[in-house]
Amino acid sequence: MKISINGKYYSKRTAKVSVFDHGLLYGDGIFEGIRVYNGRVFKLRDHIDRLYESATSIMLEIPASKDKLTGDVIRAVRLNKLKNAYIRLIVTRGAGSLGLNPFTCRNPQIIIIVDKIILYPPRFYREGLTVITVGTQRNIAEAVSPRIKSLNYLNNILAKIEALNSGLPEAVMLNSFGFVSECTGDNIFTVRKGVIFTPSIYMGVLEGITRACVIDIARDSGMVVKPIVMTRHDIYNADECFLTGTAAEIVPVVKVDGRKIGLGGPGHVTKSLMKKFKKLARSEGVLAF
Repeated sequence: MKISINGKYYSKRTAKVSVFDHGLLYGDGIFEGIRVYNGRVFKLRDHIDRLYESATSIMLEIPASKDKLTGDVIRAVRLNKLKNAYIRLIVTRGAGSLGLNPFTCRNPQIIIIVDKIILYPPRFYREGLTVITVGTQRNIAEAVSPRIKSLNYLNNILAKIEALNSGLPEAVMLNSFGFVSECTGDNIFTVRKGVIFTPSIYMGVLEGITRACVIDIARDSGMVVKPIVMTRHDIYNADECFLTGTAAEIVPVVKVDGRKIGLGGPGHVTKSLMKKFKKLARSEGVLAF
């Protein structure tokens, strides 16, 4: 494995950043998770654009143009010789003083890791996930906006711990008003009477790249997609439920808080979207090989 740090390549053993990096000390930084399918980097421009949006929101100046960073990502994929991979693109604030002041950090660090990832075992895609709602609320947008893909994932991790302690792989998180927001690492969708629903971004959700892709696929197929204010009642009474994310792709949900969703198995709409997404992901993207 060759890891890029500011354009220089290191082995997994020798890749290092300063212990004074504010990304480590305070979670002060941003990242993107990106997939490679058949040698093509999927939705690379969208991920780069979102990275720069996150940077703008936290006043972090990325020391590279979008075009250069795009080229650096493609180069890292080629050097690692992985035609199917997961890319973790990270920008930290850089080394600074032992204090919260981000302006003591002069040299942001750009890190590109290319590796393999399997978020869920294959049987979950065939049979579906069982998930629960947890007590850890999603960060309110007025505090830390979930639309910023930051290195501080403690909110998500606390919710994940609740799920894992209950013997389940994933959790539904509510916002401070008790409405459904998202899961610990994925966006959530339901299907009712042929209509697809998902929490509006104003409910405290990350604007997922896969979320947007699935919405486009559904609408291009003639399906109706409605962002809404979603409650747990809506999930419990849905015909189908599924999650989306870069690492997860599309994974069905068949039980939530002990309630069977629909017929208790992956539904027709979900399976159709999974098939269409897989076809799109393996035929579209920036060619690396």
